[in-house]
Amino acid sequence: MSFMKTNMLVRSLSTSSAAAQLVKPPVQVFGLEGRYASALYSAASKSKSLDAVEKELSQFQKSIKSDPKVKEFIINPTLKRNLKVDALKQVAVKTNLSATTSNLLGLMAENGRLDKLEAVINAFKMMMAAHRGEVTCEVITAKPLDPAQKQSLEAALKKFLKGNETLQLTAKVDPSLIGGMVVSIGDKFVDMSVASKVKKYTELISNAV
Repeated sequence: MSFMKTNMLVRSLSTSSAAAQLVKPPVQVFGLEGRYASALYSAASKSKSLDAVEKELSQFQKSIKSDPKVKEFIINPTLKRNLKVDALKQVAVKTNLSATTSNLLGLMAENGRLDKLEAVINAFKMMMAAHRGEVTCEVITAKPLDPAQKQSLEAALKKFLKGNETLQLTAKVDPSLIGGMVVSIGDKFVDMSVASKVKKYTELISNAV
């Protein structure tokens, strides 16, 4: 997307017609969802509604996941765009959505991009997490971590943080790992699982035969 088109998108999302410069998000997300989310972040930043927009979109996302009718409305390609735009305007008024959130939904409906809405919301959440200094971390182990193990792991991972950053740790279980763990922190990924070592050794043995 060119700089001019990006600015046009920002102006479409912004409550002010004087939206000139794009406020860059703290983390870059690529693809269509990244462009929409970046424009949304810029518009919400200028209207000082970042937290409100995140809360509204999170609630809207919950509705998509919990209500089949809402999900069908969002992803159904046979519904005319103008009908979706009008319906979302009514929802915005009824639920008292901020102008920025309302503009995003309307713009995506007009462009026939509502099927990407959840991806845009997730990208915006990622930007907001970075905005708050949160570093997301996912740890996958073969067996559940006990409280002491989790505490030790958190202490070790916090050493990778900078300044006032905070760690948001999610622990998952995958028995296929056999042992060890897979850790992703921010944009870093480390596979320390037994399964990956077995695979590596198997490949080495196979190549040597």
